[in-house]
Amino acid sequence: MKLLLYGILAAASAWPQTAVELFERKTLERIEDFDEDHDGIIGVAAIDLETGRRWSYHGDTIFPQASSIKIPIMIKMFEAWRAGELDFDAAVTLAPGEYVGGSGELQEGLKKGPVKTTVREIVREMIRSSDNTATNWCIRKVGMASVNRLLDRLSLVNTRLRRIMLDSAAAQRDEENVSTPNEMATLMEMIYRQRVVDPSAALDMINMMKLVKADFRKAVPANVEVASKPGEVMGVRCETGVIYVKNRPFVLSVMTAFNGKDESAVPALTRIVYEHFDRLGRGNRYGNLGTR
Repeated sequence: MKLLLYGILAAASAWPQTAVELFERKTLERIEDFDEDHDGIIGVAAIDLETGRRWSYHGDTIFPQASSIKIPIMIKMFEAWRAGELDFDAAVTLAPGEYVGGSGELQEGLKKGPVKTTVREIVREMIRSSDNTATNWCIRKVGMASVNRLLDRLSLVNTRLRRIMLDSAAAQRDEENVSTPNEMATLMEMIYRQRVVDPSAALDMINMMKLVKADFRKAVPANVEVASKPGEVMGVRCETGVIYVKNRPFVLSVMTAFNGKDESAVPALTRIVYEHFDRLGRGNRYGNLGTR
């Protein structure tokens, strides 16, 4: 029976009553229909940033995060900066021995020799180009335990940083960096509402995430802003961020795992949710689309 696995986390009756609730139900059914044809598993969580209303599909399932775990690492780096433990303008020289594979701008330079940069640029490249050398440098600076203590303070108990980037031996021991769609959506909402570190730092984080060009960006029109961080390892695709739909910005977290095909399901799922909020943004609460 449809909807048994959905989480519509609003102060409303168990069965949809309003036009908006019925529309949510329809969107969740579209996600379930997609899931039936998908060869892996999926989880989706959305937060309406205008109303605070939340809904999810498999929202409490724990998924690998791959590079999406760089969001809480980023927050901890900003927190350490504001606490005076780091100077974001300090010069840093990365040595070739610090090179870590994967994508990224800094590591391309390290193939040729030492790279001179700053702490801020390292944090930015961890997000913008998903640089794993930058990420592991940040983890060394603030410590894995401190990132997890931050997550505890934010009551995100299923979101854990357990290993550095590209530690395949740790991954084989099931030491994955993990979270749930609901928790990553909650974390992103905290950044959007400037409830982490301080308002200026939260805005800096959003601006760094706006530099990312990933699956969310592919799924929405070019005139719609996106601030997100994707993640990808074999069999896993995920992304969490904010999509700035006119009149109806929303947080979205999409996670997939056990994918047998190389093609990402994130763009298709993002498009379904984008169409939902785009329509909400063009109408009133009764569904009259000619009002805004």
